[in-house]
Amino acid sequence: MSQSADPSQYVRTREKGSRDVTYPDAPVPLTVPVYDNHAHLEIEDGEEPLSLDEQLDRAAAVGVAGVVQAGGDIDSSRWSAWAAASHPRVLAAVAIHPNEAPAYAAAGRLGDAIAVIDELAAQPRVRAIGETGLDFFRTAEDGLAAQYESFEAHIALAKKHGIAMQIHDRDAHDAVLETLQREGAPERTVFHCFSGDVEMAEVAAERGYYLSFAGNVTFKNAQNLRDALKVTPRERILVETDAPFLTPTPHRGRPNAPYLIPVTVRFLAVELEVDLDELCAQLAANTLEVYGSFED
Repeated sequence: MSQSADPSQYVRTREKGSRDVTYPDAPVPLTVPVYDNHAHLEIEDGEEPLSLDEQLDRAAAVGVAGVVQAGGDIDSSRWSAWAAASHPRVLAAVAIHPNEAPAYAAAGRLGDAIAVIDELAAQPRVRAIGETGLDFFRTAEDGLAAQYESFEAHIALAKKHGIAMQIHDRDAHDAVLETLQREGAPERTVFHCFSGDVEMAEVAAERGYYLSFAGNVTFKNAQNLRDALKVTPRERILVETDAPFLTPTPHRGRPNAPYLIPVTVRFLAVELEVDLDELCAQLAANTLEVYGSFED
């Protein structure tokens, strides 16, 4: 959680392990451009990590017109805000990730961290608070109070600034839905990397939330996501990479990047039995409805 003096110099590196760390070949370009609704481009991955400009250029070459870059702590949120201010194809989301909230709280810095997010959220190209939410998978019982405190504060920030909110929800579906209902959800609430089932998708649709589907919708063991996709109103569907993670089949495990969005979009079109160009136009319109124009 060290703070970088120059946000542009901040970088993280994804652990390589024994996986294939070569970037996949570029897919066939989309005819109708779409957007990557959630990525972490400050995280370097692969044998030859791509710069931000390289990421954006590769994406543009295959019909991915822009990226929503998401933060998860003070440094990555500052980097996200810098990237959006410096690049017309980037918008930013800023937040303290639920798994980071307990560490900030233990250090007596959660309030200060949220104040930084509040300050960043006032920048014109910061268009979302995120990713925030609850994670009952990685955080122990003694850290949950900090998660709730942080989540509730982030909900208030999204409403204060009139911007969208990107939710991280892992093994906490009911608690996230209850918190949103109790606190009052922001007008544009997005479940980043949606991980629920049909029942949750139906509740989300009833409440007007957006569901963002990542590359894991293509995984064999993700029938729950495909079933949820099919009951989600088309005007509430978004697509994302969560790069460098969740690379879609057949490239699972390799470095992910916005230029691979067409793989997931084509999969969604087949699952939904809709024309690819029609789906792309809807996905793009949904993104702009949530985050506003990338040109402003």
